[in-house]
Amino acid sequence: MAGGNAIRGSRVGAGPMGEMERGELAPRVKVTYWCAQGHEASPSFAVDAEVVPPETWDCPRCGLPAGQDRENPPDAPRNEPYKTHLAYVKERRSDDDGAALLDEALSALRARRGTA
Repeated sequence: MAGGNAIRGSRVGAGPMGEMERGELAPRVKVTYWCAQGHEASPSFAVDAEVVPPETWDCPRCGLPAGQDRENPPDAPRNEPYKTHLAYVKERRSDDDGAALLDEALSALRARRGTA
């Protein structure tokens, strides 16, 4: 089968010209970050950007925060265990408060039903 699609296996914007076709890239600066596990990440930022590069960057390998000081990387964040709704209620209320609320709710329910 001679013929067929001449651009098969190509993608939009791909071409032999490269930068000449697309224009020059903006001047960039690479900032290096290190995480607590020693991984290195070097994202590049535009030189003339109004915003300065961030102090920390998420490590693309392990997800820990990475800083610009290789000797003192930021500590890993503490993961709080999942709490149930009941755990949050118990933080706010004491057992005596809970008993008083239960008595109040039961007396209101009995008053609605007409039973004392």
